[in-house]
Amino acid sequence: MVFATLTGMLKKTLPFLLLALLAGCATQVTNLTPRQQTRNSNNLYPVEVAFNSKQQNVRWETVKPTVIVNGQPFQMHPILMMTNRWEGLVPVPMGTDSVQYRYRFDFDVNGFGKRSAENAVSPMYNLKIVPLQ
Repeated sequence: MVFATLTGMLKKTLPFLLLALLAGCATQVTNLTPRQQTRNSNNLYPVEVAFNSKQQNVRWETVKPTVIVNGQPFQMHPILMMTNRWEGLVPVPMGTDSVQYRYRFDFDVNGFGKRSAENAVSPMYNLKIVPLQ
């Protein structure tokens, strides 16, 4: 009888537990860069990203974002007056009309009596460069 009751409760609550685990993504990386930009003379294009985390133990002062292009990381710097946004420049050589990039955030979290390193990586994004009209 008790086993049947526990099994029934488990069948009712298991989907909700799984949903909470899947939906409770701890970090969110949001690309704020337009998908296309006009070709410029220095071949450097601004990118902007927002980073949010539901983790209470993130040490925000340790967050170090980079934008990665062709396996090469480029440092980003914080946007003034914003606590969770960064910007950087992506090189797109002359003769190239698009580039793929992603963001990586390295940061520390407080653990059980110690700090540990974690990271979050965005999906790949594509930046298209259009000729000056």
